Amino acid sequence: MNDLNDPIGKDSAGSAAAHPSGAQDSSQSKVKAERKPIEEQTLLEQMGGWQGLVSTTLPIVVLVPVNSKWGLGPALIAALAVALVILVWRVVRKETIQPAISGFLGVAFCATIAWFTGDAKGYFLYGIWASLVFAVVALASVLFKWPAVGVIWKGINGEDMMWQRVTPARRAYAIATLGWVVIFVARFIVQNNLYNSSDTTTLGIVRILMGWPLTGVVTALTVWMVRRANKAIEVAVERGDIVPKAEKPTGDSEASDANSQESADHAAETINDGDQNQ
Repeated sequence: MNDLNDPIGKDSAGSAAAHPSGAQDSSQSKVKAERKPIEEQTLLEQMGGWQGLVSTTLPIVVLVPVNSKWGLGPALIAALAVALVILVWRVVRKETIQPAISGFLGVAFCATIAWFTGDAKGYFLYGIWASLVFAVVALASVLFKWPAVGVIWKGINGEDMMWQRVTPARRAYAIATLGWVVIFVARFIVQNNLYNSSDTTTLGIVRILMGWPLTGVVTALTVWMVRRANKAIEVAVERGDIVPKAEKPTGDSEASDANSQESADHAAETINDGDQNQ
């Protein structure tokens, strides 16, 4: 059926069959084209990109003033309504809805906590304590020489963990992971103190200011460290210090390296776009 609907593709297939090397190049290009979206969905995109920013920020922007004027119940309903509108909007536009679903569930969970505590500040409790948990986990991963950024990055891209045996690569991933530790600890200390001493409005404003702006900074650091780690791994492979689990032809290796570089470049571009929108 695909051949009938795509005569150009059929001709290309015939030409590839007549020239084995051309078939191999075509196959590599096809694999690269198929893998590119997966490889590019790292870091900021996995967090939702600008759609994630909207999903996490708008409910807070609505919650704070509504709570000040009408109280807790209407504020929670308004926040949930905004999250639901964002979810429906993305479904109607046939976009990736995972960030919106995560955002809606997150809002619902935080709203439940606020309802049971009887205070709008309870909406921020989950984020405050989650920051502490993430900081502890990330720090532990560095101490055990399995920095979380390396594990997550390579896991997202479906690659093996041979980088862990390359000291410069492990060090680069550790620096990136420690960057996230600093952000998580700062969020916990500042927001926990504000939770105990300030009003909902102040806490909400600080929550937004310590959200995506700081995430953009640490993501830029992460992209930089990932590039350094990739170079260190390449050098180690060339020296024979490590051997990939599955040997690949040179063309496949170059394509994989190009994909990794494109992934880092795309993440950096996405960060810049996010900064312009803020």
